[in-house]
Amino acid sequence: MGKERETGSQKRYSRKVSVYNPPVKIGQDSILTSLDIELTERCNNDCIHCYINLPAGDALAISRELSFPEIESILREAASLGCLSARFTGGEPLLRKDFREIYVCARKLGMRVAIFTNACLITEPLADLLAHIPPLEKVEVTVYGMSVESCEAVTRTRGSFVQARRGIDLLSSRNIPFMLKAAMLPPFIPEKEEFEKWARISAPFSEEEGYSMLFNLRGRRDSQEKNRQIEKLRMTPDNFSQRLSRDPAGYAREMRPFFYGFKGCAGRKLFTCGAGVKSGCLDAYGNLQMCLLLRHPDTVYNLQKGPVREAMCDFFPRVRQAEASDSGYLARCARCFIKNICGQCPARSWMEHGTLDRPVEYLCDIAHGKAQVLGLLKKGEHAWEVEGMERVRRFLSGQ
Repeated sequence: MGKERETGSQKRYSRKVSVYNPPVKIGQDSILTSLDIELTERCNNDCIHCYINLPAGDALAISRELSFPEIESILREAASLGCLSARFTGGEPLLRKDFREIYVCARKLGMRVAIFTNACLITEPLADLLAHIPPLEKVEVTVYGMSVESCEAVTRTRGSFVQARRGIDLLSSRNIPFMLKAAMLPPFIPEKEEFEKWARISAPFSEEEGYSMLFNLRGRRDSQEKNRQIEKLRMTPDNFSQRLSRDPAGYAREMRPFFYGFKGCAGRKLFTCGAGVKSGCLDAYGNLQMCLLLRHPDTVYNLQKGPVREAMCDFFPRVRQAEASDSGYLARCARCFIKNICGQCPARSWMEHGTLDRPVEYLCDIAHGKAQVLGLLKKGEHAWEVEGMERVRRFLSGQ
């Protein structure tokens, strides 16, 4: 249990964490192998499609964020449970004035560190640090445009293009491995080929580029107006399918692993992924989640009330036993043989509807489009009305 203390008008806690000695054995006996940490919800950009971006100077958010000693305590406990890697994200994680200390702490604990950033805040001292103490994972940089105009149309922040390019150049000049990702938004789409050519030169350590195409609504459920803006930017299911159809054989190779071991539909079971199994996600205020997107209050463990071990060994396993009760879910998702390639999950149901099990129509349409490209469904068929075992068998055999 944490010991309460006052900081101004904001109550804070100092955690007393048991340090398990010796630490658990690395491997199958590890309780936690990876930890995502949302260091802040704040960002220096104001991207219209982003599901989390409080203003950079948001005073309330700053007052609530975990302090460095609190983060250090959590990282040490995570390491004692077998954690091998940490991923720092946000918001923009580099907004934290103590980012350097947090990074060094994780690396001293032997963790590989992944950093998700827009690169605008990468400075020479930070680049020198990453060169001197390598993160052991590629820095992942999101690119919003290939020109000042297209970039700032997305970020809605003057100077973001120049700052990001400077940050990327600093990584490149020090041979720090990084990869470039892009958001498939209207200002960027005409620049896709130009981006790919530039990325292959600028990020020689990366074999391919990444893309965000199906944008999530705001997981905090804090702005219906912003959600309406995000929905307008989403690619239609038909357009998404057309993109996949440009290389159906390649897409099939990519998707086959999702069907390995397929034994039938999920039924009432809600959690069919690995969320909360040897991995966890820490938000900026000390709440441990099963995944970055899932913020339903019944699924979040407050670390002010107990240790990481309790969340991983007791709380999350109980949450994972949850079953669906929504009639639409039971009639469709529970009987759907393409659920392995569908984005429907408790987190996205929460983001879209405020529940854990209500089907998201957009994701259902996207999944059916994928299945048609893969030859698993014919146009007009519904996956919950089809016996899928034989179709999956033929798909895996390449027939």
